[in-house]
Amino acid sequence: MSETSPSSPDGQPDFDEMARDIAEVPAVEVIVTVAVNLMSAAAVKLGLTEEGDKYKDLDEARKLVGALAGLLDASATEISSFHAAPLRDGLKSLQLAFREASIVPDGPGQGPGEKYTGPVYG
Repeated sequence: MSETSPSSPDGQPDFDEMARDIAEVPAVEVIVTVAVNLMSAAAVKLGLTEEGDKYKDLDEARKLVGALAGLLDASATEISSFHAAPLRDGLKSLQLAFREASIVPDGPGQGPGEKYTGPVYG
């Protein structure tokens, strides 16, 4: 995919060019890229970055971790274990970080994304 959006001579986005760019990207790469973006956003919302609590928002983190778990569950048969294994490890780490950060603990299987992964224990 292009770093910048192609534009036509009149400065408007060239959607045909953008569609051709995305058409060249394998589906596995798109899935992995989206998963990594969800993981990164969840880490920020869990306060796991250098900024710490500055952007911490557990409600937002729950949504992102749940979306990541759903994506990985839905794409498990589409992406190889080469790609899936590290993503699942990252997901589990985020789920554990959520449990540690949460003041009111969720019951087993009730944490973010656990309806897809099953209960996560430390």
